[in-house]
Amino acid sequence: MKTWKAWGAQLLFGWMNLVLAVPSIYLMLGMPLVMRQHGWSGTEIGLFQLAALPAIFKLLLAMPVQRVRLGGGHFVHWLWLMAVLLLALYVGIGRENLIDQRAMLFALTFAISIVATWMDIPLNALAVQYLPREEQLRAGSIRSAALFLGAIVGAGVMVLVQARWGWQAPFALMGLGLVIGCLPFAFLRSKAGLQAAETEHAQPGFVADWVSFFGQEGAKQWTSLLLTSFPFIGAVWFYLKPLMLDQGMPLEEVAWTVGIAGGITGAVFSLLGGRLASFLGAARAIPIYLLAALLSLILLTVSVWAQLGPFWLVTSAMLIAASMGAVSALLFGLTMFFTRRQRNASDYGLQSTIFTLARMAVPIAAGIVLDRFGQVVMLSVLTLGVLFAFVLAWRVRHSVGASTEVLLRSQ
Repeated sequence: MKTWKAWGAQLLFGWMNLVLAVPSIYLMLGMPLVMRQHGWSGTEIGLFQLAALPAIFKLLLAMPVQRVRLGGGHFVHWLWLMAVLLLALYVGIGRENLIDQRAMLFALTFAISIVATWMDIPLNALAVQYLPREEQLRAGSIRSAALFLGAIVGAGVMVLVQARWGWQAPFALMGLGLVIGCLPFAFLRSKAGLQAAETEHAQPGFVADWVSFFGQEGAKQWTSLLLTSFPFIGAVWFYLKPLMLDQGMPLEEVAWTVGIAGGITGAVFSLLGGRLASFLGAARAIPIYLLAALLSLILLTVSVWAQLGPFWLVTSAMLIAASMGAVSALLFGLTMFFTRRQRNASDYGLQSTIFTLARMAVPIAAGIVLDRFGQVVMLSVLTLGVLFAFVLAWRVRHSVGASTEVLLRSQ
């Protein structure tokens, strides 16, 4: 693949990952500020987060994408179908201000969550199908950077847009971004159609499909990393804003530090982490990145325990953002490595479900520990979780690294 063509494809997939991240982040993380201003209770805001549940069912949503053929450009047509549905939902939710219509707002948000989750499957199946194996670590780093930028846009910029130009403006911008991203996929239809035709022959049942995924060399070890490498450091990031507020930092300073500077740092180190991993190889990169996450979390824990003050809190927050960006870039890239070209959608859906379940479960458990035992104990428990992930990564690094080398040679 020519360099300019590869970069064009990478930017296209990165843009679409950004476009799909923004609505969920805006509705889940940005909208609660508006809700609170309009008298929503804490319980109502908390229950509203259940609209994110479709993310854990990506495994099931992948089934029809893998098996129901929509013409020659199979995955592109699935992408466009989901895009049309998402645009229709933007029109529905943006037609009038629904902030006081709780049930309707939840229903439309839930529907947007389903369609955006569903659309993510053909999008990343196309990335696996179209990009050479040697480009997939870079694709993972670009996707990770897009998610960090999506957090800034969705939880920050879109809230400001809504405050300045009204309820409809964010959804109009999100719809425009979606249309701009979908049009270039017309040029990928021929390749998508060819790959689909090559794998059209009889496919095994769903359970056999999933079992065969774990039959890949190194897949069981990779799954253990997928379950442990991100959730603990991700949970720290989830609680970092309230933790820094409790340490006495002003709200505006916390917003700039974690929301803006942290997001930019995570995006930059996502790109750097993917680049560095291509030189180090997966066997070296996995434990190095997790060791960096472990050291940054130890620094945060000590800073909170010893009351070291804002400088060390901010420093540890930036280090956590950097290590989290590098870890997530590597995980997204390796997810593509372990997605078989004949099972693009189903393998990606299975891995995404495994990742999402762990990512959602750990913050819930951490919240319980925080309420019962306080910040230092919670941070200590999460530090032990990252330590466990590091030890596990050290033990399985050669198996996972050898598997990625095999996949690269088979390209």
